[in-house]
Amino acid sequence: MSSAPFPEIASLIVESWSIETCDPTDASLWSPTNAARGQCVATAFLLHDLFGGDLLEATVTGADGSAQGFHYWNRLPEHGEIDLTLHQFQDNEVVGDPIVFARPDGPPSNGVSQYRTLAERVARRLAERGAHAHVGSVATT
Repeated sequence: MSSAPFPEIASLIVESWSIETCDPTDASLWSPTNAARGQCVATAFLLHDLFGGDLLEATVTGADGSAQGFHYWNRLPEHGEIDLTLHQFQDNEVVGDPIVFARPDGPPSNGVSQYRTLAERVARRLAERGAHAHVGSVATT
């Protein structure tokens, strides 16, 4: 768990997003102007590492109903539903109703390297600020 407050953690996560932390299936749509694109799995798992709570999952469809993929976010004990990446979606994409996603042990099964890269960046930035956290597989003091 983190000694840093949620707003600081959220800012550090957003600052740490890049093409290297983007889900490969969304890489062609990622850009600095839509840095949230493809960041939902790594971000949701990282917030879960730090604050617990529930992971939420929903299907994403096109306006025509065609399957586009899945979206993940969090329900945190003290903060309610938090979705740092919801603004990644375009007007023709629809996020469905969420279900609670049972997290597997360890990192996500898809996007492991992206999750680890994000976790390492956030841990490093926390350490630079003198905060400590257990972030992914990286513990800082």
